[in-house]
Amino acid sequence: MDETQRRAYLEAMDISLWQPRFSSPLPMPSMSTVMPVSAVPKVVEIHQTIEIKETNPAPEPIIAPVIEIAPPVIAAPNWETLIARVNACRACELGALRTKTVFGSGKRDAALMLIGEAPGAEEDQTGEPFVGRAGKLLTAIVKAMGLEREQIYIANVVKCRPPDNRNPNANEIAACVNYLREQVALIQPRMMLALGTVAGQSLLNTTETVGALRGRWFTFGETQIPLRVTYHPAYLLRSPNQKAKVWNDLVAVMERMNTPSKN
Repeated sequence: MDETQRRAYLEAMDISLWQPRFSSPLPMPSMSTVMPVSAVPKVVEIHQTIEIKETNPAPEPIIAPVIEIAPPVIAAPNWETLIARVNACRACELGALRTKTVFGSGKRDAALMLIGEAPGAEEDQTGEPFVGRAGKLLTAIVKAMGLEREQIYIANVVKCRPPDNRNPNANEIAACVNYLREQVALIQPRMMLALGTVAGQSLLNTTETVGALRGRWFTFGETQIPLRVTYHPAYLLRSPNQKAKVWNDLVAVMERMNTPSKN
């Protein structure tokens, strides 16, 4: 991706980058090209050009309870079987309320997997994750990373929409989380990015807020997949002044994605 495209995508996120102190612009990383980690700036200075109209910042999402999660599932039989099980699932009350299940979408052997919390109203109608306003912002975020949505895999912790777009509760998460684990086992991503408090808490079995979790590296499952937590796009729509922090998280992910594996 050239510098003009990179700046266009960052502008879609309402973020401007100071020009790095290099003789020529650095290219953004891609999944197909491995770039030495030294080629990516370690510190990215960001200034905001956003006009914030709200006088009070929106509160962070509520803290979800600690979830007792079953041991990781090593592998799922196959994609078709797993999709059929999700579509037939009535393990919690959301199964009777949904219009469509929202299984996930993207490349089935993606190197990067993004995890949200639960479908919203538009996702419930289409059966696709992140298709509303938050989805458009997520697309801009992915493009700012130098990627297309088709190159990654996007899923949610919960596959059915909670009423009134509330956060999923403990029973709903517990009933659904093993489907996500099976998706991870099938995809075997190199890296995972949890979007928001519910996703971060559910995957890490913690009560820490997203603000406390972001900026740190964790691992997920028996295969110790590197996991990063950042703010959910819906939260960024309410608190656009947090976009700079998200970009710093994405820089960390891109640096690690472009570090050659030691295996």
